[in-house]
Amino acid sequence: MTYLVTGGSGFIGSHLVERLLRNGHSVINVDNFDDFYQYQIKIKNTLESIGNFSDFEFSDKEADIRHLTEISRSASYQLYYQDIRDKQGLENIFKNHQIDLVIHLAALAGVRPSIERPLEYEEVNVRGTMNLWELCREFNIKKFICASSSSVYGNNEKVPFSETDNVDHPISPYAATKKSGEVLGHVYHNLYGIDMIQLRFFTVYGPRQRPDLAIHKFTKLISEGREIPFYGDGNTARDYTYIDDIVDGITKSILYLEANSGVYEIINLGESEVITLTEMLSTIEKALGISATKKNLPMQPGDVQKTNADITKARTLIGYKPDTDFQNGTKKFVEWFLRK
Repeated sequence: MTYLVTGGSGFIGSHLVERLLRNGHSVINVDNFDDFYQYQIKIKNTLESIGNFSDFEFSDKEADIRHLTEISRSASYQLYYQDIRDKQGLENIFKNHQIDLVIHLAALAGVRPSIERPLEYEEVNVRGTMNLWELCREFNIKKFICASSSSVYGNNEKVPFSETDNVDHPISPYAATKKSGEVLGHVYHNLYGIDMIQLRFFTVYGPRQRPDLAIHKFTKLISEGREIPFYGDGNTARDYTYIDDIVDGITKSILYLEANSGVYEIINLGESEVITLTEMLSTIEKALGISATKKNLPMQPGDVQKTNADITKARTLIGYKPDTDFQNGTKKFVEWFLRK
């Protein structure tokens, strides 16, 4: 099978590409190497995902990505340096390949940055996604997986969060764009028969995690003996989901889509284990063997109090079975961090 993966050089995307290639599939990776964090990290992700662990000589961004595109190309893998807001550029990719299924992971991520740049988040996360659906319609591609987010639940008072819960009250532009993607996705399913699964990811962590995310940021600051920003009283809580379990959920969703028609489903992918900020910090301290110095700060606008996934539907529908608890997952992440 040939899969188009957007954001295939990012954290989740690179792990998914690695799994798909290992399973004998062909992958078209579409990534714009956005400046949200250092492009060099994405280059390393890309190389690791295709099993190339040779040293890469960095010079400047454009030249480096051109070189990466050349050295990574194979019979089963091709990288395109492409922004999903550019529909014509995407169209050229769709023309050049016979695509069986699209897995759309690319997005402008992050709750707090979305408050500062809401229009850009709408352009990428809504318009960019619609460009992909329009091209699926034009090229008769009928299978689509889309990354949504646990942030759509907002400050949902009912726990655990179920796919049937009302999600009409997002508290950040990022969350609103993800809810928009779910609603518009249903339109394309209904009008054009595109079978679709929207996956609500719950706080994904593990090797290659983005450097702006809390576990990575805390680990780096603690290891360097620097203060960590500690927002609120430590009782905010997240359903942290290890990257291998997320990739397993995506691949099981692919199999379900390929075996069924008339599909539009929203599915939670979480660990179903809630960890407070205080517990998260102490777990990292234990894995590092270093105590943290905290800088206590007020809660940030747009941050939710708690996330907790009801994964009954994922277990029943696609056979999802997460098996990495937070302590082991954090230990694996810290081991990776200290090696890199």
